Amino acid sequence: MLKEMLKNKITVMDQAGGWQEAIRIAAGPLLEEQFIQGEYVNAMINSVQENGPYIVILPQIAIPHARPENGVLKTGLSMLKLSDCVVFPGSIEVRLLIILAAKDSDRHMELISELADVLMEDDVVNGILASKVPEEIMELL
Repeated sequence: MLKEMLKNKITVMDQAGGWQEAIRIAAGPLLEEQFIQGEYVNAMINSVQENGPYIVILPQIAIPHARPENGVLKTGLSMLKLSDCVVFPGSIEVRLLIILAAKDSDRHMELISELADVLMEDDVVNGILASKVPEEIMELL
């Protein structure tokens, strides 16, 4: 399911100009394919500004998201893997951003559960962080 949802929605780059730009880049594929509206991207950034970096769920890994009513058109995922960290508030370094756009809370919990299963596998996480191209990440999933 994750692999299917992330197909053609993984970006691999050396660096981004800050955590806000990283969220915008990571959300790009969902925006382009009309899974989300621009207001959803702004809501994710505002959420971190207001609530701190609660979206950083593991070392170097963040899952930006916002409420469905903030512009989710259909459930989807996208990913950005950076070679160089972006620094979130609180001096927290992140290299992997997984944008979560869920149409409803049931779907939200399903996706979080699937992501947790993948992210608990150290080999998979280390492989993703070492990946140079999206195809390598797809193979790991």
